[in-house]
Amino acid sequence: LIAHYIVASERGIEALRATIVFGMWSIIPYFVYLVSLWYFTGIMRLPLALAGAVGCWGLCAWLLILGWNHFH
Repeated sequence: LIAHYIVASERGIEALRATIVFGMWSIIPYFVYLVSLWYFTGIMRLPLALAGAVGCWGLCAWLLILGWNHFH
């Protein structure tokens, strides 16, 4: 809430709207993490499952950042 107020007051409503869209897209890597962790815990030991899920999260976040920079 405070960060959104600061963005809007210092950079304007359009910057706030872009921040909101970016925030909505940021949910996707977390969802990928949860789905991959659910899958990996069925076939791997926990430490490997966690590492694999973090890797999936990182890959997804990296791809989304590349896409954001390309299209925004």
